[in-house]
Amino acid sequence: MIVVRNAGNDVDLNQRDVEFDKIVYSMPDKIKMEYPEANDPGIVFYTSGTTGRPKGVVLSGAGFLVNNYVYARYHLDLRKSDILWCTADIGWLTMHIWGIIGALSNGTTTLFYEGAMDHPSIENFYRIIERYGVTKIFTAPTLIRMLMRYGYPEGKYDLSSVKVIGLVGEPLNPEAWYWIRKHFASAFINNTWGQTETAGTPLAGSAFATGMKAGSSGIEFLGAHVDVVDDHGNSVINTPGNLVIRRPIPMMIRDLWEEHERFLNEYYGRIPGVYYTYDVALKDDDGHFWVLGRNDDVINVAGHRLSTMEMESLIAEVDSVAECAVVGVSDEIKGLVPVVFVTPKNSVNSDGLEAAIVKKIEDGLGKFARPADVIVVDEMPKTPSGKILRRFLREVYMNGDVVGDRTGLENPSSIEKLKLALENRTNQNT
Repeated sequence: MIVVRNAGNDVDLNQRDVEFDKIVYSMPDKIKMEYPEANDPGIVFYTSGTTGRPKGVVLSGAGFLVNNYVYARYHLDLRKSDILWCTADIGWLTMHIWGIIGALSNGTTTLFYEGAMDHPSIENFYRIIERYGVTKIFTAPTLIRMLMRYGYPEGKYDLSSVKVIGLVGEPLNPEAWYWIRKHFASAFINNTWGQTETAGTPLAGSAFATGMKAGSSGIEFLGAHVDVVDDHGNSVINTPGNLVIRRPIPMMIRDLWEEHERFLNEYYGRIPGVYYTYDVALKDDDGHFWVLGRNDDVINVAGHRLSTMEMESLIAEVDSVAECAVVGVSDEIKGLVPVVFVTPKNSVNSDGLEAAIVKKIEDGLGKFARPADVIVVDEMPKTPSGKILRRFLREVYMNGDVVGDRTGLENPSSIEKLKLALENRTNQNT
């Protein structure tokens, strides 16, 4: 039982519904305040266990608040008159960053939506924007690709209120970037990069003040010193490398909960003197960063270094493709080979889809990049924020089931659908 103390009448929070005003009015007029040090832990947030067991990321209370106040203000040009809709689930740090701290610290109205975005209809998304006059949106590239899958309801909704669309969570392919630009013509597109460990997005643009490039994650933002380096820590330009942070920012991870040695080894033990993100990126001559994915999403096929994001961007150009994911699986001869998972657009016949995808990859990258398999699935396993869980795809393909931690899986039914698709694929090949 949870009870609010220091009150004339204790308030029982174990009830189903508790009136907020009743809690406030039950408190005494004067309460002794405790003032924590700015770097004291303010929140512990567990990662989704992309590799290994989940980690309790310790963030400071003051850093998280102050830094995200600034980021929300300038990433989204956020104002008190705005209505912000962060589409992430409340259990995902993205919502805490933008929909709660970012919005409320800036005095902005924040909108929450519970449930699947496409149930009972994908038009819920457009309907909510029009009904509430949403001006700023923060979402994931996966949602944009879902909207593309269903097709745009031309002329049905007025979306002119939307002035900024921010994105995070996965690489944004150029096709999706141009789709946003076409259908949300009044909006500045701010694709960003961040992690649970960074508690915000140190790669981004400043809405209406920074030029953005289709698919890039913007530039180093307000004091963040981010770099792309080789395995020895040397900076590289126009070449894929390790994304690192050379100078800490206030919101960054302070420790791992009760795992200090793991914290030091995993984040600061790979390349001395820098924070290692485990992401692969490319920095161009203009200082824009192109995040290609996790370092285990860049695969070496018979000596050729392939970015799965580059392959996914090509696949997304195939007309009938709604969503796609590429993973590397073990191969006795080549070491690793790419396997493609794809969800077709609604009402599209998937006949010929595999051949179209293979041709697109071979034409764009070369025959060495030819996928070992193409699996058509009805639904991808995703996190609450809409990010595709590629590890699950790899594990089910190689082992027949998810063998690791399932933390962060929003749609458990997708695993059974994936197993069925693989079983059907096996039957077709026998």
